[in-house]
Amino acid sequence: MMNPDLASLMQQTFAVNLAPTGMIPTLDITPHVPITPQAVAEDVAKCASVGLTTVHVHARDDDGQPTSDPDCYARYVGAVREAAGDVLVCVSCSGRNDPRYETRSRVLDLDGPLKPDMASLTLSSLNFPRSASVNAPDTVKRLAEKMRERGIKPELEVFDLGMMNYAHYLIDTGVLEPPYYFNIILGNVASAQTDLVHLGALIHDLPDRSYFSVGGVGDSQLVANVHGLAQGGGVRVGIEDNVWLDARRSKLCTNLDQVVRANELGRLLGKRAMEPREFRRALAVG
Repeated sequence: MMNPDLASLMQQTFAVNLAPTGMIPTLDITPHVPITPQAVAEDVAKCASVGLTTVHVHARDDDGQPTSDPDCYARYVGAVREAAGDVLVCVSCSGRNDPRYETRSRVLDLDGPLKPDMASLTLSSLNFPRSASVNAPDTVKRLAEKMRERGIKPELEVFDLGMMNYAHYLIDTGVLEPPYYFNIILGNVASAQTDLVHLGALIHDLPDRSYFSVGGVGDSQLVANVHGLAQGGGVRVGIEDNVWLDARRSKLCTNLDQVVRANELGRLLGKRAMEPREFRRALAVG
C-alpha cells in the first residue's frame, strides 16, 4: 500500500519538477536556456517564487558543453542552494554522452552542503532521434547501489514499459528501496507516446509506495503534463524537454513560462504545487 501521508498529499498537491537545461539546447537554439550555474540558479529562484518542488540539473563546462565533472556540478548545486535553498536538487547521471559507470558516478561523491538530494537513474538504454543513451544493466545497478549507500534518492526515469519492468527487478533484488519517485517521459520517437493506453499501462505498473511526474518531449510536453495531472501525478517541465511554448512553435519559452503554466493547470484541478519540505517528508529524501 502507498504511504497514507503520500496518498493524502497527492490528492491536494502535485510535484513540479524543472529540467532547465539538459544536454541539447544551446544559446543558438534558444536565448532562454540557462547555461552557467548562476543562470540556472536565477531561473530556479524565479520558478520557486511561483511554485517549484525540485530541479533536475545538467552541468555544462566553461565552453558550454555537457559534462559529468563533479567540480562543475558542485558549482551548480552551490548556486541553486544559495538562490533557492528549499528546492530539492537532482543531479544527472546520464549515459547519453558517456556510458561508463566510473564517469557517471563521480557526482554522487559530492558531500556536505553540496551533496545532491537526488540523482537521475535511467532504467535501460534507449534511442533518441540522433543519439543513444546507453545504460548497461550492471551500470544501472551499480549507480542505484551507490545512491543507496550515499543516501541519495534515485529519480527513476522511465520511457517505456520495459524500464518499468526493470524497476520491479531492482526492487525484487533489494537494490531500490521505497518510497519511489518516477519521471515518466513520453513522446520520444523510440519510446512510449502521449497516448492514454501507453501512460495508463505505465501508471498501472508503478510499484506500491510510488509517486510519479509526467513530462513530454517537444510538442508532447503540454499534453503529457495534462495527462499526468489528471491521473494524480506531478509534472516535469523545462527547456531540456521543449524550447517552445506552443505547438505551432511560434514562441520560444522560458523555464518560468513553463512553471507558471504548470501551476495554472494544477489550480484548475484544485491542487497546488507541492512544497519541497512536503516532498522531502513524504518520499524520505535527505
